[in-house]
Amino acid sequence: MVNIKNLKIAYLLPNLFTAGSMFLAVLAIVAASKGVFEKAFWFVVLSAIFDALDGRVARLTKTSSQFGKEFDSLADVVAFGVAPAFIFYFAAGEEFGRFGILAAALFVIFGAVRLARFNVISATTEPNVFIGLPIPAAALFVVGATMLCINYNGGEGAKLALLIAAVIIAVLMVSNIRYPSFKQAHFQKSYFLRALIALIIVCSLFYLYQTEFLALIALIYALVGPARALWTIAQRKRKVRHNEQTD
Repeated sequence: MVNIKNLKIAYLLPNLFTAGSMFLAVLAIVAASKGVFEKAFWFVVLSAIFDALDGRVARLTKTSSQFGKEFDSLADVVAFGVAPAFIFYFAAGEEFGRFGILAAALFVIFGAVRLARFNVISATTEPNVFIGLPIPAAALFVVGATMLCINYNGGEGAKLALLIAAVIIAVLMVSNIRYPSFKQAHFQKSYFLRALIALIIVCSLFYLYQTEFLALIALIYALVGPARALWTIAQRKRKVRHNEQTD
């Protein structure tokens, strides 16, 4: 039996943020089913903010738990797997019949696989890098690109490109490509002013061009992994050729 007296209200805080993230995802799915895609887009963005807060609240209040981690992963499947897949499908994928269904399904399935693998890896150590594209970044790219397609009246060609991009993003989630993690990033006090100015500029650009800026940032982050991998391969080949020439 759980001793209720030993329970702390603080333990509820991170889980409330996680529940809020999942609730916003359901709202996004409902909005997308009604064709209100802009509202669905913002629900996913807010869900991502809630998801970012739950872990930080848990660390600040020292209330991290195994239950919280599992609950967060289940919420992420809904918020960043199911919700973006439905938004993409109702906005563009539906026109491609079974191919649209398959693209949406792969995004959800590969997102769940990505989260399961992350849980296994992080069970022993906190990774310095992410293996595979993190599902929140994948979700923000898909919903951002979908909104761009809607806002700029993208035709069948643009929707086909979106479908292909969604599949590629899904594959990147289950790839072995490394992506930078900012969870353990620490800013020196000397860089505080620069960081503040950069943050103000970022917020200003987001205020002016919400969907464009969000999709661009997510795309850049998605491309960082493959670019980094290609650079590493090129450096290794260059080192091998250099060793062969010196021998």
